[in-house]
Amino acid sequence: MDLNTVWFILIAVLYIGYFFLEGFDYGVGMLVPFIGKDDASRRVAINSVGTFWDGNEVWLLTAGGATFAAFPNWYATLFSGFYLALFLMLVGLIIRGVAFEFRSKDESPKWRNTWDWLLAIGSFIPALLWGVALANFVRGVPINENMTYVGGFFNLLNPYALVGGLTSLSIFLLHGAIFLSLKTTGEIEEKARSIAGKVWPITVVALVLFVILSYFETDMFSKLGVNPGISPFIAIVALLATGWFIKKKLSGWAFIMTALTITFSTITLFLGLYPRVLISSLNPEWSLTIYNASSSLYTLKVMTIVAAIFVPIVLIYQSWSYYIFRQRLSKESEMEY
Repeated sequence: MDLNTVWFILIAVLYIGYFFLEGFDYGVGMLVPFIGKDDASRRVAINSVGTFWDGNEVWLLTAGGATFAAFPNWYATLFSGFYLALFLMLVGLIIRGVAFEFRSKDESPKWRNTWDWLLAIGSFIPALLWGVALANFVRGVPINENMTYVGGFFNLLNPYALVGGLTSLSIFLLHGAIFLSLKTTGEIEEKARSIAGKVWPITVVALVLFVILSYFETDMFSKLGVNPGISPFIAIVALLATGWFIKKKLSGWAFIMTALTITFSTITLFLGLYPRVLISSLNPEWSLTIYNASSSLYTLKVMTIVAAIFVPIVLIYQSWSYYIFRQRLSKESEMEY
């Protein structure tokens, strides 16, 4: 296995970690205005991710930095061609971060309700746009022989990509609802479980539809070389099992199942891409690959040494923080973010 492949795998792992961890952050954020009518219920929902959300976003920063350093041509084409979409995502993340910080600065119900809705909107935007972006990765976008994106913003809003966006949105919403039922007690736990039960069938339909459309809209299941194999079916089976665990009120197992759904859905997309990183819809030979988009071999070697040292440290630290803040929360909790 060459270093180009190693770094492609590492970037895939970083995105898996980001979608798994930040996925329930997005879900909880979208649910805050609906989880309860009183301020105490909403505050408990926010507190459930209050100690984690900014740490979870480090996975995205690391993935972006790894892409820039290991595959600079991929980074350049992505950020120029997807500029407006990524800008909208950044706006959503900024609104979300500000909402977390500003919500408790004033006790006025109107003030807090406004920031609760901004938190939901700021979580909704990236949850939707990540699915749109990844769907376009595997479907292909207009890239010319100079690795330059020559399409427009609306090229990205094709039906297949929109279905991808709805799929990621529903999966993150389900993931967040289950996390909330796992992290809280009493009426908030029951409300979150009820929402999860309602979102689950929508998520199943969205994911199955996305897999079916992927067969016709992409070459993931027909191209030579690596293909996703059984990974999309593992994702679907895990999602189906989620519904059974929700019904049995086994939130821990339901959370594991949505984590598997996110993991194997992401694996499916990256396996469908490999060895490409961005597919050209104009000419397959103009696609960006892990070879024509990569840095020098020396750069990859240095990055590998750095990653081998610091990635385990990040994993240990995050695992420790989740262990320390593992307690369930309730309205009676004295924790306030």
